[in-house]
Amino acid sequence: MTQSGSVKNHTRHAALGLTDEQAVRMYELMQLARKYDERGQLLQRAGKVNFNISGINQEPSQVAMAFAMDTERDWFLPYYRDYAFVLSVGMTVKELMLALFGKAEDPNSAGRQLPGHFGSKRLRIVTGSSPVTTQVPHAVGFALAAKMRGENSVSLVSFGEGSSNQGDFHEGCNFAGVMKLPVIFVCQNNGYAISVPLSKQTAGRISDRALGYGFPGFQVDGNDPLEVYRVFKEAHDRALAGEGPTLIEVVTYRVTPHSASDNDLAYRTKEEVEHHRAKDGIPAYRRYLTDIGLWNDEKEQELLARIRKEIDEATEYGERAPFQSVEDAFRYVYAETDEAGEVR
Repeated sequence: MTQSGSVKNHTRHAALGLTDEQAVRMYELMQLARKYDERGQLLQRAGKVNFNISGINQEPSQVAMAFAMDTERDWFLPYYRDYAFVLSVGMTVKELMLALFGKAEDPNSAGRQLPGHFGSKRLRIVTGSSPVTTQVPHAVGFALAAKMRGENSVSLVSFGEGSSNQGDFHEGCNFAGVMKLPVIFVCQNNGYAISVPLSKQTAGRISDRALGYGFPGFQVDGNDPLEVYRVFKEAHDRALAGEGPTLIEVVTYRVTPHSASDNDLAYRTKEEVEHHRAKDGIPAYRRYLTDIGLWNDEKEQELLARIRKEIDEATEYGERAPFQSVEDAFRYVYAETDEAGEVR
């Protein structure tokens, strides 16, 4: 089924300034992230990797927020479930697999950190660490540096709703609000901070906290990628215009356990999980593309075959790649000096 130009001009993505190619690419990246995540879980259960942490169900919003950013100028401080986000700004499945297997070629940390601890100078992804929320003050610092240098860039930092209760979050918001810094705070509210539900963590909406720091906050449905894109694009435009930060609360749901070490059915029911799984934004977005004539079953099968091949090749490469050598185990941990004693 084809579609007339007059109808295409009235599609939701076109009204937001997205081309047909971008709308389709968003879907491809959602599926790529989903299939990578599913493979990671299988590898852990098979005993081929030691640890895995999942971001399933959060892909639509992560892809959308990445498409609203400028990958040539902006700075990114993701959190450990942001597979779809980092894939959308240019990281490859092969690079993610090297991290998952903890191999020396891992560009994130040379196999030193847990998978999901992203870092890439090439992609302007700032290295993260295990303590939650520490990336928030760092993002504010990047935004301050950009403002002082007169650079036309924005920093984006994401975290879970549990992190919004940490001091780093509040200190970062306060400083960014006072200084009117170009930073977007992204709370990916997936309902649980490990085993603690939102109802036992937070009273009120997380997005409303922005008002106390003098900048706007918005809540958005994470299953609607086009609405997510709209909200992030407006926040990005505000930041570049010198209007300061924005807090965006993406309402989503974690359908998988917190990590491979978690028994999630100890604190929630299977019925609850299945209720939210039925709201998955990826099939809904596929239906949107199909309804407007940009997608069909043949393209779906071609995409899934292509993704399967890419993930299979990345898995094989990651599994066969060497681990860090003993000689290099402490490289970058301590300062290195040359023969004259000067620090390199």
